[in-house]
Amino acid sequence: MPPENFRCMRALAGLVLLLASTGVPAAADAGSARADSSTQRQQSPSDPPRWLWGEWSRDWISRGNSRSGAVEVHYLQTPTYFADIRIPKDRGAISTAKSFSDLTDDQLLVLARQNGFAGRTTLVGDVATWSDEVAFQPSDGSPDTGRLVRTASDRMHEVGLDGSYIESWRHLPGARGPFLVIREEHAGRLSRILVVVGNRFLYVRNREKDLPVATSLEALIAATKASREEIVAFLNCEFSTGRVRGGAVSWEILQSTLPWRETHHLDFVDEITTNAGSPAPRVVGANQWSVPVNTFSEGKIQALFAR
Repeated sequence: MPPENFRCMRALAGLVLLLASTGVPAAADAGSARADSSTQRQQSPSDPPRWLWGEWSRDWISRGNSRSGAVEVHYLQTPTYFADIRIPKDRGAISTAKSFSDLTDDQLLVLARQNGFAGRTTLVGDVATWSDEVAFQPSDGSPDTGRLVRTASDRMHEVGLDGSYIESWRHLPGARGPFLVIREEHAGRLSRILVVVGNRFLYVRNREKDLPVATSLEALIAATKASREEIVAFLNCEFSTGRVRGGAVSWEILQSTLPWRETHHLDFVDEITTNAGSPAPRVVGANQWSVPVNTFSEGKIQALFAR
């Protein structure tokens, strides 16, 4: 996934030099690079390879000569769908808030620096595309793509196709499945998604309306001279991750873009029952539910949502 709000294009020469420094084969010249890109476009997109499945944590991101680990990033990848959450490590000062109303205007802007994505992952060759059906930050209109370079059995680099960044990712031990994805759509728009990898989950609730195109939430707020009410509407999009079992409560939220949700039980799972070994809504409403991924056994699924 591209770094937070950073998708500027650079010259092809920068890409060649950067890929060479990470051990990725570089094209001999611009002509061969264009030919390679054309070949990839002709290939059919495929689902993620098995080695990519599981939970990943980002160690650092490098842009030019600058390397940073100031954002805590967790990325859950199933055989098809994914979700990730990105929380600045210096955000802790507002953890005592109970709702948006407890935050000052400056603290709302701190929340505007968070990020998260959810959708489907496909690959063409080693180039991944993440279809961000829900994104915490606004889209700038460019696709979510990156070249994946496996550097060890449990590590990879994601390299920007324009050479603008490198991200170093680490596969977390024991987080390789089983997998579950529950989707809820309203009028063809993804409203909620739950992604489970082993004992780890990431829950996403979409905001009521999609954001307009902008380089960042902060830029959108500044450009529109948004009122406090409008800023809260922009921020009212939840990405929450945690453990299914083993915490102080079941389905415990450990990190969330809504800080007051942390340490609490994920109440979305209380809306779920099981039917013939598959998750289903307890109350059938107008929204459309689907379970596109489920590799849990029937017994384990029932245990996940037992009340």
